[in-house]
Amino acid sequence: MRVNRNYIKAFILLLLVTFLYAFSSIRNAERNVTRVDINFIGEDNLFITLESVNKLLIQNKQKVKNVPKEILDLNSLELALNSNPMIKTAQVYLTVNGEVRADVIQRKPIARVSTNAFYYIDEEGFFMPLSKNYTARVPFVKGYVEKNNLKNIFKIANKIYKDQFLKTHIVEIYQKQDETIILKTRVLDFQIVLGNLDKLDKKINNFKAFYQKAKKDKTLKKYSKVNLQFENQVVCTKK
Repeated sequence: MRVNRNYIKAFILLLLVTFLYAFSSIRNAERNVTRVDINFIGEDNLFITLESVNKLLIQNKQKVKNVPKEILDLNSLELALNSNPMIKTAQVYLTVNGEVRADVIQRKPIARVSTNAFYYIDEEGFFMPLSKNYTARVPFVKGYVEKNNLKNIFKIANKIYKDQFLKTHIVEIYQKQDETIILKTRVLDFQIVLGNLDKLDKKINNFKAFYQKAKKDKTLKKYSKVNLQFENQVVCTKK
């Protein structure tokens, strides 16, 4: 029986390739992590520093850079990052070059509570601690505010954050004990009385119409209060 030499050569070549691949994989797994790359996605302003993120990337009390790739626990590293109150989400993975990469998205504050406690409200309506690294330029929230009841404040803060006109002009949100809202502007010396937040869009549109008319008439500085609580009208109080 004749044996085809080409089959033998192909078989030997396959064994050789398999051996080299397995050998290379073992050697690669035994190597330590060469570099840690932290990438902040979206925001340029850092509420948490690179140094702080690096401190979270610790495994068994050892810096990740010194850990062999084969025992690296990426899930625990992700969990450590996501437990930080400044981080919204984080993904940690190993690149083909042997680097650990962490893609970090920070939480985004939209208002700053300044009452008997000091903290941010983030873009999802949750409590967010202040940062020692960066201070966000967002409206202050004063008056009667409870950390476990931010729904009402979040509704108006979110409206201001998403509306460029309001974002430009409003610097303070004041909540009274009955949860009615008064706004203060950046430059003009008058209060905007919203009352409750029912029909909020209509009230804001009424205010914008009043503002444009008063600005055209050059009468904005004559008022101390603009009341939007009444249906289809804006009631102004002169100084």
